[in-house]
Amino acid sequence: MAQRERSARNGRVLAALGAAAALTAVATGPATAADATGYASGARYVALGDSYTSGPGIPQQSGGDCARSSVNYPSLTAAALKVSAFKDVSCSGATTDDMWRTQGENAPQLDALGKRTRLVTVGIGGNDIGFGTIIGTCAQLSASDPAGAPCKKQYTAPDGGDRLAQRINDAAPRIARVLQAVHQRAPYADVVLVGYPSIMPDSGTSCFPAVPIAAGDAPYLRDTEQRLNTMLQEQARAAHVHYADTYGPTVGHDVCTPAADRWIEGANPESPAAPFHPNAKGEQAMAGAVLKELRGH
Repeated sequence: MAQRERSARNGRVLAALGAAAALTAVATGPATAADATGYASGARYVALGDSYTSGPGIPQQSGGDCARSSVNYPSLTAAALKVSAFKDVSCSGATTDDMWRTQGENAPQLDALGKRTRLVTVGIGGNDIGFGTIIGTCAQLSASDPAGAPCKKQYTAPDGGDRLAQRINDAAPRIARVLQAVHQRAPYADVVLVGYPSIMPDSGTSCFPAVPIAAGDAPYLRDTEQRLNTMLQEQARAAHVHYADTYGPTVGHDVCTPAADRWIEGANPESPAAPFHPNAKGEQAMAGAVLKELRGH
């Protein structure tokens, strides 16, 4: 994809969907994390993924259109583990296909791996089911039926099936292919497949109009995300890799919570972040989930 096309796509995603200095909290415990996981001796860590990994909008930004934050969860994980070499090639808008193909001026993400890589985190799948378009569609439809579930209706097939559930099923073999490719290119690495954090409230309905999602669509989108995370966990298990649950640790910090407690920003972010994406606190929580998974194994 050409650079101009890439920029346009990222712009459309952010438009449809609608800090932080280095966080010292993660840095306070690196010795324990490093000792527990065995990475203190010098690991080579590569981070792959989409915008939930890269952290668009969170200072400091680098990577051009890829919009990588200096305090995204891979950067915080690398600092906590004191790895000897770290490369973050995550990129906003990435799909599983972008593991193998160039993204503007960026090389395919899998090209960053090698036999000397010892740790790989992968956060991918949301764009394969069309996350940006889904949120944009739901936000647009909510204006006509804020108390109903117009988005759920939109994604219900004539036979009553759930189109988004089908998209998740269709994405499963793509995730499996990515994990297989990671194993092939980095055969000595520990691999962590990272899930998505709690975006919509874990219970109840929406907070329309503060967040333009209809009351009945908030539970639908929540269930869809949980279905996506379940698929990712199943694929991690099948590939014999780690799965980092970032949903559980972020419950209660979704788009509808007060700004002081919010880790996932809504349509109009009040902390530096892309709409419907983690802010710096959210990325910190995701780093904590990755470290917990590594410590536990």
